[in-house]
Amino acid sequence: MDAPGAWLERLTLRGGASLDVALAAGERLTVTDEEGGQACDLLAPPQALRRVIGDDAAPGAFFTYQAQADCAVTLSAPGEPMAPHAQNTPTDLRVAITRSKPVRPAALATPKQEILVKAATAQSYHVAAGDYIQILDLEGQQCSDFLAFDAQNLSYGLDATTTRTLGNRIYPGPGLYAKFFDARMEPLVEIIRDTCGRHDTFALACSAKSYDDAGYPGHANCTDNFNLALAPHGITPRAGWPAINFFFNTSVDASGAIVADESWSRPGDYVLLRALKDLVCANSSCADDVFTTNGYHPTDILVRIYDGSEEFSRAMAHRITPDAEPSLTRRSGFHTATSALTDDFVENSGFWLPNSYKHTGTIGEYFACREHAALIDLSSLRKFEITGPDAENLLALALTRNVRKLSIGQVVYSAMCYPHGGMIDDGTVLRLAENNFRLICGVDYSGVWLRELAAQHHLRVFVRGSTDQLNNVALQGPRAREILAPLLYTAPTQPSIHDLKWFRFSIARLGHAQGVPLVVSRTGYTGELGYEIWCHPSNAPELWGALTTAGAVPMGLAALDMLRIEAGLILAGREFTDETDPYEAGIGFAVADREADFIGRDALRRRSANPHRRLVGLIMEGAEMVHHGDCVHQGRAQIGVVTSAVRSPVLQKSIALARVDVHHAAIGNRVEIGKLDGQMKRLAATITPFPHYDPEKTRVRA
Repeated sequence: MDAPGAWLERLTLRGGASLDVALAAGERLTVTDEEGGQACDLLAPPQALRRVIGDDAAPGAFFTYQAQADCAVTLSAPGEPMAPHAQNTPTDLRVAITRSKPVRPAALATPKQEILVKAATAQSYHVAAGDYIQILDLEGQQCSDFLAFDAQNLSYGLDATTTRTLGNRIYPGPGLYAKFFDARMEPLVEIIRDTCGRHDTFALACSAKSYDDAGYPGHANCTDNFNLALAPHGITPRAGWPAINFFFNTSVDASGAIVADESWSRPGDYVLLRALKDLVCANSSCADDVFTTNGYHPTDILVRIYDGSEEFSRAMAHRITPDAEPSLTRRSGFHTATSALTDDFVENSGFWLPNSYKHTGTIGEYFACREHAALIDLSSLRKFEITGPDAENLLALALTRNVRKLSIGQVVYSAMCYPHGGMIDDGTVLRLAENNFRLICGVDYSGVWLRELAAQHHLRVFVRGSTDQLNNVALQGPRAREILAPLLYTAPTQPSIHDLKWFRFSIARLGHAQGVPLVVSRTGYTGELGYEIWCHPSNAPELWGALTTAGAVPMGLAALDMLRIEAGLILAGREFTDETDPYEAGIGFAVADREADFIGRDALRRRSANPHRRLVGLIMEGAEMVHHGDCVHQGRAQIGVVTSAVRSPVLQKSIALARVDVHHAAIGNRVEIGKLDGQMKRLAATITPFPHYDPEKTRVRA
C-alpha cells in the first residue's frame, strides 16, 4: 500500500517493447529508468505520442503521469537488437502505478474458474487431470495451505513423508519439490512455476492445538477450515492436515528446531501447479494473526484454474534486490538446438541450461573436452555494458585488477569486493574502446553495485545490462582452434583466430563479411585451449549449427563442473562468498599492485598481511567421494571445509578444493575429511597444490 486509501502496483516495461495500462481518474503512474540511457515514449490523453524520458537520461531518471479521467495509456521503451560488438542495449524500465483500489493481477490465460478464498477461511474445488492451478497471494505475506486428493479414491491425498523421501529432502527450507505424491507413490501435482521461492513442505497446517498451546483457545485455524470445506466430499476430518504450506517461511536452526518468520511473498506472487490426476483440492487463507506467519494481517488468496491445453513455461523467479520485480527462468537462444539433444536441463542463474546430453553422457562429454572440442551453452553469465567518460574510473574503483592497464581488445579477470574485503563477484572485463567496457560476471547485483558506486562518486557513466542481448557458448578443447578458424571471417583490423592470444578478443563474422556478427574471446572455464563466442540470441541456432557441424561435441554443466575443479577454477557459493576475500578464494593474483586504489583495498592489505584461511588442493587416499561442505580435520579439531570435489576421470583419483586454516595448509600435510557427524567416519587426504590438472597451464596457453 502506497498511502491510506491507495494501492501500489509494480510492473516492468521490457526494453524494446510496449506496455498498455488502464488508469482510472486520479490514478498515477511513474516510470523510472534505473540503468539510464533508455528512452521512454508515452501515448496518453490529452497529448499525442511524446518522449518523456530521453535516450541520454541519467540513471534514476523518472517521469510521472496522472490520469484526469478514465483512460488507456501506452508506454514504449524503444530499442533495436544489439550487435555483440555494439553497446546500445535496450534496457527495462520500472513502472509503479498508484491505484485507487486493489487490482487483481492479470491472468496467465483465460481462466476456466476463479475461486476467491477470503481471509481466514478455506474452500474446496475440483480440478481435471492436466489442468493448471494458480495460487495467488493478492496482497503479499499471506500463507495458503493446499490439499489435493485423488478424485477417484479420496482416501489418497498428499503425503508429506512419501514426498520428502522421493524428493530426497527432509527438512523445511526454500523452494518446492518438483512433484508431490500420495502414499501409493503416485504423483498428484507437479510444480510449473514459483515466483516466491520460499515455502514449507514439512509442517502441518495450523490447527486448534497450535493456538490452544499458545494461549489462544478457540482461534480460527486452517485445519478446522479445511474440515468444513471438505465435509461435502465425505472426507474424514482430522486434527491436523499435512499440507503444502505455500508462502510459509520456515527453516531449521542450528539446534535442529523448526523456526518460522514472516512470509517472503509479495503482492501478486503465485505458484502454478498442474494436476496429474482428477483431483479434489482445497486452499486456505491462513488465519494466523498472532504470530509472524502472515505479517499479523490475514488477507485473501485467489485460485485460478486454466485449461490443460494452455502452455506455460517452467520457471522459478529471481529478484536482483528484495523490492525488485521477479524475473522468470528463461531459455537461451540455443535452446531449440540443445533441447533436441537432451531433456536434462537445470536452472542456472535464471536460465534453463543443459546438464548433460543423452547420447554422450557426462563422462563422454568430459573426454570430448579433454581430447577433442566441446561446446557449452553459458548464456546465464551476466553481461553489463559500461560506457561513458568515467567508465574506466568506475571499474578502477570497483575491481581489484588495475583496468587502467587494459588495452583495447584485451580481457582481464578480476574480483569485485565490498569495503570489508569480502567478494561480491568475479568475472572478466573486455575493453572495446577508450571509454567502453563489457563486464561478464555471475550475478545481476554486480550491476546494481556498480550503479550505486557511480552515484556515490558522481561519475558520468552508464552501467546497462545486456544479458538478454548477448547469448554465448564456450568452445573448449585441444581442437577448438582447428574447428573455429575456418568458420570465422575477421577484418584486417582484427586479430584472426590463429593470431588471437590468451585473454584477448576479436570482432568477427560467421562465415563471411556479411555473416552473423560475433565477438570471440580466447577465454574459458575448463583449463583447455578454448574460446567464448558471443552473439545475439536470434543468431544462436545458426552459430550452434555451424559449430556442431564442424565437429564440436555438445557438453553440459555437469561435465563442466568436473573440468573446472580439476583446473582449480573457482565458483560463487563454493570457493567464495561475501565473507571470503580473493586470497582465501585462491585468486590473490587478481588483486592489483599496491598503487591501485579500489573498494576493499585497505581491508585486503590487512587480510593479506594476516591471513587466516587458504584455498588448497586435496587428493583423497581412497576412491570414496567427498562433497562441498564436508569438514576438514586435523585430529579432532576442524580446520577447514571442502568447497568443491570430484572423482577425476583423467587422474583417476578423488580430488577436492578446500579452504583451511593457514597453520595447517602446508603442501604434503595429511588431513582427514569428516563424514557423518565429522567424527564417526574419516577419509584420509593429502594437501596438494592446485590446479590438480596441468598446473603450468600449458594446454590453455597452447
